[in-house]
Amino acid sequence: FILAAVKAIRDYPIFNASLDGTTIRHHSNINIGLAVALEEGLMVPVIPKCEELNFLGICRNTRNLAQRVKSGNISADELQGSTFCISNYGVFGNIFGTPIINQPNVAILGVGAVKKKPVVRVTEYGDAIVARSMVFLSLGIDHRLIDGAGGGRFLQRMVEYLENLNTATLL
Repeated sequence: FILAAVKAIRDYPIFNASLDGTTIRHHSNINIGLAVALEEGLMVPVIPKCEELNFLGICRNTRNLAQRVKSGNISADELQGSTFCISNYGVFGNIFGTPIINQPNVAILGVGAVKKKPVVRVTEYGDAIVARSMVFLSLGIDHRLIDGAGGGRFLQRMVEYLENLNTATLL
């Protein structure tokens, strides 16, 4: 999801901006904030310069940050500077949620639990109902900068990247 978000942000750079009063600040680096649940609430550590990382680098950074947040071994500097955030309420089994923007970011992606669902697929023999792993994505946006149409296009681009992911080229 992080890799797909980074690719979609490259296509729609307004999602990597922030508002400073009435000034729009476009960020050159894509710094992804990840909501990590703790007993006392959420912390949002940041993976800096995600546009420079490959899939393995993103995975290693994600694991490292989450482990250090949960062990209390995270610095204040690592909790600042996000330009886009991702919240995974799916870890609790929820298929849908409404993420709240971590300002000054202008958008946050919410990821639900991946669950098998019946889906209609068109085949050469007609329609067929098959089981597929499905996930609901939600997007919180700051409407002072991004409207619903822009949010819809961004989510559609993420879906395209996720559905056409070439796993042979990830590592």
